[in-house]
Amino acid sequence: MYKRFILAACAAALVCLAGCTGRSGEGSESVRISVGSYNLNNLPFFIADANGYFDEVGLDVRTENFAQGGSKVLQALVAGSTDVAVGFYDHTIQMQAKHKNVVGFVLLSRNSGLVLAGRPDSTFDPANPASIRGMNVGITAPGSSSDFFVRHFLAQHGIAIDDISIIGVGSGAAAVAALDQGKVDLLVNYDPAATLIAERGVGKIIIDARSDAGAREVYGGIYPTSVMYADQSFLDKRPEVAEKIVRAQQKALAFIADHSAEEIVAALPDKYVSGDREIYAKAVEAARAIFTRDGRFNPEDLRTPLMVLREFNTDVANADIDLEKTYTNAFVDRALADPAQ
Repeated sequence: MYKRFILAACAAALVCLAGCTGRSGEGSESVRISVGSYNLNNLPFFIADANGYFDEVGLDVRTENFAQGGSKVLQALVAGSTDVAVGFYDHTIQMQAKHKNVVGFVLLSRNSGLVLAGRPDSTFDPANPASIRGMNVGITAPGSSSDFFVRHFLAQHGIAIDDISIIGVGSGAAAVAALDQGKVDLLVNYDPAATLIAERGVGKIIIDARSDAGAREVYGGIYPTSVMYADQSFLDKRPEVAEKIVRAQQKALAFIADHSAEEIVAALPDKYVSGDREIYAKAVEAARAIFTRDGRFNPEDLRTPLMVLREFNTDVANADIDLEKTYTNAFVDRALADPAQ
């Protein structure tokens, strides 16, 4: 009799435990998220993962890092092998030109963060754009925003794409090594690569679009980059998951805004840190201005990547792009309206 009572009590406890998993009595929901690189533009995602913010909002996140640039993540999303991508906003414009409804639903980085670097003896001079002819230019990956940076520069100065060679070299330490070893003459990349180049004496920053002023000089406006995006069908079917992702990212953005670069780096496991932590903290500080505070999109800024893509992407140039279909602030607004959840 006593044994049956104990077994029944244990069973009841297990049922209660199963029903109480997650927040507000809900079980954790599984979602696949892919990220293209360890660039600092994606730092809010890494912080959300490292600090357990996805767990806190009731999400079981399975992450894949392609480490080959955002174009690979976009391919995964279109192929259906991931639910959500951490990629760059301009990819949503590309997809609309191909009649695919890929939508950004939280903005992580409000500005480019890109630099163009050369070795210490580089002969490239932006004041003489033709000096880029014949050079090997490293980017993260073909079809990435670093690729668009190069093509925009060429289009602005009437230089044919065949006048240079564009080479995918990845990001972070691998990209720095490609410049250091002479595999490329110029490198277009993000922090931490930009800071690693300067700190290690590998080369020099020739064009810097990390600041608002730098972005306006390069693009003519602010160029939003890292976002979380998904197919519209996913957002329609699983809006609660999208909102939870936004809440986790808002926690991460607040953490970045409220902590020192050293504290931010201390929160990251080694897999997210390129180079030593002291140099990485300098990279975080250099990139701090690009992050949003709450994840909202500024509609006016979205015109800049559209303008850039139209210069060299014939699909975008020939399409009637409706920017309102490339992003939504609905989930951000929902999360901000009820921050207690």
